[in-house]
Amino acid sequence: YVCSTWGNNHFKTFDGNIYQFPGICEYNFASDCRESYKEFSVHIQRALDSNNHPKIQYILITINDYIVYLRQNLAVVEGQIVKTPYYSSAMLIESNDIYTKVYAKLGLILIWNQEDALMVELDSKFNNHTCGLCGDYNGVPFYNEFINGVASYNSITYGNLQKISKPNAKCEDPDETQALPSCNGHRVECERLLTSSAFADCRLRLNLEMYIQACMQDKCACNGNEDSFCLCSTMSEYSRQCSHAGGRPGEWRTQYLC
Repeated sequence: YVCSTWGNNHFKTFDGNIYQFPGICEYNFASDCRESYKEFSVHIQRALDSNNHPKIQYILITINDYIVYLRQNLAVVEGQIVKTPYYSSAMLIESNDIYTKVYAKLGLILIWNQEDALMVELDSKFNNHTCGLCGDYNGVPFYNEFINGVASYNSITYGNLQKISKPNAKCEDPDETQALPSCNGHRVECERLLTSSAFADCRLRLNLEMYIQACMQDKCACNGNEDSFCLCSTMSEYSRQCSHAGGRPGEWRTQYLC
């Protein structure tokens, strides 16, 4: 029951859909969407860094009535900069050079690599109660995210619906008519990378095809520019999710790769 986003604007919902959404506004990533009392919300905003790679600029979390704002190497709770580890009755915030982690007593764990990748794990008591880029957590892929009644959405339309409207925000919605290119020419290489012996323990734990598709889209988007962000962010995510699912990925990074 993990939702994640990483690399080249990839998202994986609680129900297991993987899609791409390149928005740079503030979006509802995952929130408790019951009508009455909402227990939590997580908003994110991405921006392009100097290499034109998308990075998560900030994360805004509400837990019960606490407001937590995270930026790289910075945690702010209720408007005050806090030192980590930070404890309160509702949560624990830990950080080191590589990760910031938030553990909330109500049943939420958030892990951010302070760059492109964010993972949120939720207690099953929130089944069917969430909304946002992570979907409704009803256990059924596509339904009520990309297919709602008779309407069907593409991922860009769906993403744009999750925008948090802020009166003076200056950000353009991505174009909904933009079709994603077919990237089948990269399938063989992506399969080879993700089925290497280092990932042998991951194969039965994760839906390999979804990560292959994400890798193919990365290769397309890179236009032959093989920098490590292009190639490595989906492999890093596959490795993280494998560990999270109890697997033991081997040493897949080499002096030639990532």
